[in-house]
Amino acid sequence: MRVEVVNTGTELLLGKVINTHAAYFGNELFKLGLRVQRQTTIPDGDDIRVVLEEAFPRTDVILITGGLGPTHDDITREVVAEMLGRELHLDQSILNGIREMFVSRGLKMNPSNNKQAMVPDGAEVLDNPNGTAPGLFVPTTENSPHLFLLPGPPRELKPMMENLVIPKLGDLLGPENSPDGTRNFRIYGVGESAIAGRLEAKFNEIDDLEVGYCARLGEVDVRLIGPESAIEAAAELVRVAYPRQIVTESEDPIEKVIVGMLRERGETVATAESCTGGQIASTITNTDGSSAVFGHGFVTYANEAKAKWLGVPMELIEEHGAVSEEVVRAMAAGCLEASGADHAIAVSGIAGPGGGTDEKPVGTVQIAIASREGGIFAKRYYQPVDRLSFKTRVTRLALDLLRQRLAGFELK
Repeated sequence: MRVEVVNTGTELLLGKVINTHAAYFGNELFKLGLRVQRQTTIPDGDDIRVVLEEAFPRTDVILITGGLGPTHDDITREVVAEMLGRELHLDQSILNGIREMFVSRGLKMNPSNNKQAMVPDGAEVLDNPNGTAPGLFVPTTENSPHLFLLPGPPRELKPMMENLVIPKLGDLLGPENSPDGTRNFRIYGVGESAIAGRLEAKFNEIDDLEVGYCARLGEVDVRLIGPESAIEAAAELVRVAYPRQIVTESEDPIEKVIVGMLRERGETVATAESCTGGQIASTITNTDGSSAVFGHGFVTYANEAKAKWLGVPMELIEEHGAVSEEVVRAMAAGCLEASGADHAIAVSGIAGPGGGTDEKPVGTVQIAIASREGGIFAKRYYQPVDRLSFKTRVTRLALDLLRQRLAGFELK
C-alpha cells in the first residue's frame, strides 16, 4: 500500500514551527509495515488542489494535516469535496459539539466555526475531543485514494491518529498483513563509513535484510529491518564487531541507559564541568528517574570555582593549566568528595573559537571518570568542531566513558 503525507501550513514553510509530523507518521506507519513514499509541505490555501491532483493517480492513501480550521485559507475539506464531486452538508452533531466546547471554556463561538461542521457526502467523521475541527475519512473511489483529513496541531492529531486512523489502516491492510520487524543499534565512537566498510558486505549476504544508518555527533544508529531471522543474523554481526561500542539495542538515548544502569546497581553519579557548562548534568536529568542517581552537579567554569568547590589547588592550575590531566583528575576526585557520589565525571577543555595554543588547540578536552571502586581514569581528546557541537560531543563522550565503566570495560 502506497502512502503519501501532505502537511499544510504557511507557518511550517516560514520556519516559525518545526514540522514534526513527517517523523511521527513515518514511525507510526512503519509499525503497520507501511512506508511513507512521499511527504509534501505546502502553504495554506489553494496549493492543496495541485498537490492532490498530482498524488491521486500514484498512491493508495493520502494523510493530509491542517486546513480544517475556521479561517478563509483553511480549505482542505472544500477542495477535497470539489475534486470528488461531493456536496458538503452541515453535520448538526459536530456543530453542537463545537458550541458545547466554546460554552465550557466561557467563550463566544464565532460564526466562522460553522464551516468546521461541514462534511463531504460519504465521508466518515473522526471525532476530535481535543479541538474544534473533527477529522474526516473519505474512502477510495475509482479515481481517488483513501483520504484522511486530519487536524494540524500535534495535541489533536496524535490522539486521533493512534485511536482512529491506525486501527482503520489496519483494517484496510487486512489480517494477512505481516509487517517487517526492526532493531536499532546505537553505537558510540565509530563513524558511519567505518561501520559500513566493516559490515556492509556481510549484510548483503543476508536475504530480505534492509539496513539504514543515521549519524549524529559522536554516535551512529544502525537500523536493521526485515524478517526476524534476517534481523537476528545481522544483529549478531554487529554485536561481534562492536561489543564495547554498542550503547543499546534500542533507540534509547545514552543518558537513559546510564540512569538505568546506575539504578540497577543502586549507585549515584555527580558531575564537575568546565567547558560543557552544565550540559552533562542537564542531559542526565532529562531522563525520568534521574533523581534516584543524580544529586550534585558542579559548574566550575572559572579557576577560582574549581578551587573553591572542588578543592583543586590553585598551584596545580597555575603549573599545568586548567585543561590538563592533573587538574581534571583533581576535579573528579574533588567532585567525589564533595558530593558523596559513587562516580564522578569531570571535564575541562577549550571550546573555542579562541583560547587555543599550539600545545592545546581549540577542541582539546580532558575528561576524567572517577569511581570509589575503580579509581580515576583520565585522558585527553581532540574534538575540532564548532563551540556548540564541541559541548555536545564532549557530553556524549564523557557519558559513554561512564557507561563503559559501568558495563565492566577497562577504560583506555
